[in-house]
Amino acid sequence: MDKDNQLYRVLALMSLTLLICFGMYCLPDTLFGYKIKKVDLLSDFKVKSEKLSLDSLRSRLERADTLQVDSVALRDSIRRTTGIDSAALALRDSLYEAIYAVKGADSLGTHIEDYSLGHIGLKRFFTALRNRKELGRPVRVAFLGDSFIEGDIMVADVRSGLQKEFGGRGVGFVPVTSVAAQFRPTVEGTAEGWTTWSVLTDKEHGYTLPGMMFEATEENASIHLKATDRYPELRSASSLKLIYERNANTEVTLASDAFADTLRETLPMTLSIKQREWRGTFNEVDFSFANARDFRVLGVVMEDTAGITVDNFSLRGNSGMILDRLDTVRCRDLSEIRPYDLIVLQYGLNVVSDSVMEYGWYASRMVKAVNHLRSCFPDTDILMLGVSDRGRQEEGQFETMPAVLALLYAQRSVARKAGIPFWNTFGAMGGENSMVRFVEKNWASKDYTHLSFRGGKEIAGAFLKALLSEKDFYDEAEKMVD
Repeated sequence: MDKDNQLYRVLALMSLTLLICFGMYCLPDTLFGYKIKKVDLLSDFKVKSEKLSLDSLRSRLERADTLQVDSVALRDSIRRTTGIDSAALALRDSLYEAIYAVKGADSLGTHIEDYSLGHIGLKRFFTALRNRKELGRPVRVAFLGDSFIEGDIMVADVRSGLQKEFGGRGVGFVPVTSVAAQFRPTVEGTAEGWTTWSVLTDKEHGYTLPGMMFEATEENASIHLKATDRYPELRSASSLKLIYERNANTEVTLASDAFADTLRETLPMTLSIKQREWRGTFNEVDFSFANARDFRVLGVVMEDTAGITVDNFSLRGNSGMILDRLDTVRCRDLSEIRPYDLIVLQYGLNVVSDSVMEYGWYASRMVKAVNHLRSCFPDTDILMLGVSDRGRQEEGQFETMPAVLALLYAQRSVARKAGIPFWNTFGAMGGENSMVRFVEKNWASKDYTHLSFRGGKEIAGAFLKALLSEKDFYDEAEKMVD
């Protein structure tokens, strides 16, 4: 009887232990903000599928891209739109492969991967740079992205580097207000009396590049901007522009260090995108508006009349797919007053997820978005940046999230299918676990996702080096083709 009781107790204890282990296995991934390590009694018998998946992703990134394109149709299209014949395109292709000794993919981010036929994906931009003195306006670059470039992180150093190389002054486009206004170091700004509309949450209005618009909610509204001296090129600008979309009878009052007296005028009535420009030497400006109800503004521009301008159109939470909702008419209106030579797409952080390892759906959506953007700005080159590294905690250690490699592969396929240039941000950072190193150097925040301004400077330097190297290729190719 005693033996039966002891056996019963052992069985009960084993059952209780198994029940506890099963309960611990069923715990969520996180609890009260802390990551939970699950108990798995069969873990030693299971194939490490995640490691295999990571190895597979590495291999896929290293393989040559086998995507098939209708090269004949594309070459005919290029010949019709640019006047470049097939022989010239083939010559440029051969030169590109001879210089880089590669066929596309670059694991280090040392050069731009140009997936356009004939490698002419940045031809308009580099042509504008080469002819900038005769252009009659600044060469313009627009960065479209998410919180990775928010507050001018990375973009500020790209802007400064390009302006040192090609001339130009000023911070470029500044929205009326934004969530980054308080920590953006390149311009100080405050605004009162405005309602913000965003393409991310609003489906009633049409949008163009900024992805935001601001509507006066009072009879009086105001905007104050002051350039900083964070970079020497920002201290002053020779052109001040107010870009607005809808106006009935608004009166603007402008006070600035550029003028001895305060200026007052009534803005022309409009239902389309217009701009009012003032010339001078601007460092600090105050706008106030009367009769402003329903007055709709996109933002203010502080730039030079020559050189190069780099605008930052970051939207926190943007995946990039929403670009297919841009309003073609409004984009064409913006191009009339503010033509862009290059649009840089920086997206990915709001897409990559630890639980998703296939991003074909995202690639399909982004190809459509890029093609729509091209139809909105047909005279503008488009360059895509790959997703940056992002860390996750595993057994107490931070490492690259495997899904980053999966998304990087999908983004590169987007560039190839759309026939646009691509730059490997992940590779330029140092590849796997580079975000861990960035955090250790205080180049990134401890969310292992976002850069600090110092980290942004590092990435900007790598990007500029790759971009200027690509320009050297174009300059050499032009000599040979001509």
